[in-house]
Amino acid sequence: MTSSTHIDFQNMRLAFIGGGNMASAILGGLIRQGLAPKQVTVIEPFAETADKLRKEFDIEVHAAASDVLADANLVVWAVKPQVFRDAALPVAAFTPKALHLSVAAGIRSDSIARWLHTERVVRSMPNTPALVGQGITGLFARASVSANDKALVEQVLQSTGEWLWVKQESDLDVVTALSGSGPAYVFYFLEAMTEAGVQMGLSQDQAYHLAKATFGGATHLARQSTDSPEVLRQRVTSKGGTTYAALTSMADDHVKEAFVKAMLAAQKRAAELGDEFGKD
Repeated sequence: MTSSTHIDFQNMRLAFIGGGNMASAILGGLIRQGLAPKQVTVIEPFAETADKLRKEFDIEVHAAASDVLADANLVVWAVKPQVFRDAALPVAAFTPKALHLSVAAGIRSDSIARWLHTERVVRSMPNTPALVGQGITGLFARASVSANDKALVEQVLQSTGEWLWVKQESDLDVVTALSGSGPAYVFYFLEAMTEAGVQMGLSQDQAYHLAKATFGGATHLARQSTDSPEVLRQRVTSKGGTTYAALTSMADDHVKEAFVKAMLAAQKRAAELGDEFGKD
């Protein structure tokens, strides 16, 4: 999806709490869009990560929250869920007027709003292909988030890939299970396909190359087609053929059922994270 409203970054001040991979991906995209490094402040307590950010983006990085955050229009929360509360409490005093965008898994917007004393909170669930501009991010906005706030969030995430707004926050647990954790499922199947290729006589490089190209090509075909995945699968499957043999073997082993069960487990764990780390 693309934003229908363009936000002028010229007078914007952005702050990032946490400077890891996801923060770097968003930061890099913003600077390519024209955001000046002097418009960004990052709070990052780990010296090695802070030095890397300074060298890569020439931005201001501080070890702890202070009044340098007071002018921030948007605060992006890119911290681990288990440290969110401890990170939020010292920031709250400096950012009462800011819009807050969380990319932390599991932490519910109720908790974020309570810790930061504001209702202008957008919660998101990105995935790691955002690092190469091919991500998909689920987004949920609290009632006090305006249309302009949403447009700002969309523009901030523009360089990371696509996004999808959901109406119920609980749907973000589904997004987490499906697309947030989803790249790991793809890599898992790539591992299996590569291992099978090696067992059947190919080199590791040959098998991995074929597996990656197959996943990439099949996904591209699915994106270009209006047909369901079931129809696309049927078109590749001739009864009694090689694909039929493979799919029959997987059906006998209940692979689809196991896969669905695995994603339900991920959804359950996403909900548990909110309970576990969202407490006062």
